[in-house]
Amino acid sequence: MLFEDTYRTIDQPTTGEFRDKGSKFLAYAFPIRTEEEVKNHLQALRAEHPKARHHCFAWRLGLGRDNYRVNDDGEPSGTAGRPILNTLYSQDLTNILVIVVRYFGGTLLGVPGLINAYKTATVEALVNAVVVSKTINEIYRIEVGFERLNDVMKLIKEQQLTVLQQSFNQECTLEIELRRTLVNVVIGRLEKMEGVQVTFVG
Repeated sequence: MLFEDTYRTIDQPTTGEFRDKGSKFLAYAFPIRTEEEVKNHLQALRAEHPKARHHCFAWRLGLGRDNYRVNDDGEPSGTAGRPILNTLYSQDLTNILVIVVRYFGGTLLGVPGLINAYKTATVEALVNAVVVSKTINEIYRIEVGFERLNDVMKLIKEQQLTVLQQSFNQECTLEIELRRTLVNVVIGRLEKMEGVQVTFVG
């Protein structure tokens, strides 16, 4: 069992293809971090494939099973978006979007045929993907006077934390990235230091 702050996603965008009775299903898988990115990818693919009949998709974000969206884009309900999403669940992938572009070949495939086509196209795209494990991280801002900076830097080094940005004016300000499982330990220790202020950023 992976830590609860670890998730599986894909490293880079990939594509896959499936054909059935003249219809062509082109699957595009993208790693995403926000819902906003979904719109951008959809717009780009609609511009790239203006003659395609359908642009069906499913995305999933985060570790819960409730942050997702499916869209059949005119296909019979449940025959496109849901099979794509189920494939993401079965491979335990999240922070991912899969769009399947369909060029209609003139022959109706029926419900089982469509479910199979959207699922298979998605699997083809994921077969070509590099799956990576990532940690869910939170960002904190630390404000500290020069006299305590050494203590803070020592803790950052000891816990091998990522410093995203730092500025040293009258006060020192650091932004650090923390794995969710380390939050309690690290923030607890920082809060015990005198003259150190910690703020959750996101």
